[in-house]
Amino acid sequence: MPILTLIVFLPLVGSIVVLFNRERMWVQTVSLVTALLSFITTLIPFWVFKSDVSSFQMQELIPWITSLGISYHLGIDGLSLFLLPLTSFLTVACILISWNHIKIKEQLYFVMFLWLEVGVLGVFVALDVFLFYIFWEVMLIPMFLIILIWGSDNRRYAAVKFLIYTMAGSVFMLIAIIVMAFLNQNMGSGFGFDLVDWIKLDIPFNLQAWLFVAFFVAFAIKVPLFPFHTWLPDAHVQAPTAGSAILAGILLKMGIYGMLRFCYPLFPEAVVYFTPTIIVLGLVGVIYGAFLAFAQTDLKKLVAYSSISHMGLIVVGIFALNATGIKGGIIQMVNHGLSTGALFILVGALYERTHTRDMDKLGGLATRVPVLATFFMIIVLSSIGLPGMNGFVGEVLLLLGAFKYKWWVGGLGATTLILGAVYMLWMYQRVMFEKERSCGDLIIHDFCLREKIVMVPIVLLIFFIGLFPSFFLDKMDTSANKLLSYINNSPAVVAMVDNDKVIK
Repeated sequence: MPILTLIVFLPLVGSIVVLFNRERMWVQTVSLVTALLSFITTLIPFWVFKSDVSSFQMQELIPWITSLGISYHLGIDGLSLFLLPLTSFLTVACILISWNHIKIKEQLYFVMFLWLEVGVLGVFVALDVFLFYIFWEVMLIPMFLIILIWGSDNRRYAAVKFLIYTMAGSVFMLIAIIVMAFLNQNMGSGFGFDLVDWIKLDIPFNLQAWLFVAFFVAFAIKVPLFPFHTWLPDAHVQAPTAGSAILAGILLKMGIYGMLRFCYPLFPEAVVYFTPTIIVLGLVGVIYGAFLAFAQTDLKKLVAYSSISHMGLIVVGIFALNATGIKGGIIQMVNHGLSTGALFILVGALYERTHTRDMDKLGGLATRVPVLATFFMIIVLSSIGLPGMNGFVGEVLLLLGAFKYKWWVGGLGATTLILGAVYMLWMYQRVMFEKERSCGDLIIHDFCLREKIVMVPIVLLIFFIGLFPSFFLDKMDTSANKLLSYINNSPAVVAMVDNDKVIK
């Protein structure tokens, strides 16, 4: 049974059914049922996935455009295994939180979310690089429209900026993809786009360097890594609540995924060569993003800049050239998706009740919305990496990986723990416990049942990952070591660096 095809295209089928009827209840119900079924299908790979197998599993390979060497090739490994349910889970959450808050073009709104899910799921399973590029571009238009149509006052500027940045990176990647297809032909494997074939190529370092830069820029924009980050705060602030949640929870992870999926196996010499520069950029992002977060009074901007800081640490970890950092990066993608996605949901809930995100106008809310305040506290503690919660697991592994690379890299990376705790707890204290200044005598309702249904599973996952991390780490261990083997087993890399000092 083509499980991966079912996973990818089930939301597309649901979106077509949504188009059959414009009635609000029909649109909402079909969208939610589709998202729930999609989430269930993304859990199927857990039952058949073999943790001790390093090669791609559940592969589906069908010739597609044979004259150009393009095939319909899907597969998963420990890198993509957890990103599939994360995507479908957050899509369910986003549809639920949008249930009563989208007043215009509601049918189009839910269709865009389902199409966005198709693109993201396709990115995480595509093994034909041309097919990967198609899915990469498919997700661009729905996100652009979600910001443009349902965003805030300055939504057009933010949407166009998001589109320009992403498309600029995509152009670099497309050029590199075409060059790789010709390289595949010149080296005897025929003109084609299959990643499995590309991994076997022995590419000269000078060419590796240029191709690496082309791929890396596209992925760095998506992360976003400093200095490619300027589109993100605008997009987050202007996007609707669900748009911000899916953008932070899923779309940013596509950049990290691309770096691990393509840069490590295809360009190992270039990875080692550019690692010092990339780590510096990641560290700048960690510290710069944290200080900018501390300077914000807008809750959405604060969470947006915190994402830049956290994603910078993930980049540092995955380029530390050791399995600990890679595993930390993979699990922290899941952790960040849960905690930051939840933060945007909570900020959106506050805005719907108070009609402001300005911390200078918010205060004393803990006694007025105690359930919301409790969820907010749990998510804040998860975001700053409290032991027993998911964030702690990922940050410890990332920092261990960074310390293995260089002690000063780990030391600077660890500043995210201090700075993150400062601005997150300061924000929570101002909004929830300072003097009463929120909407005067206006009655502010606490979380309704629908919002509790969204938050409870997120909180349970946060504690489950924090208390039982081996359930996740064991399944990604073989794949992390496989990615690292591309570096360790490259004779050219060994000739470039002292193996004992750089590669652990």
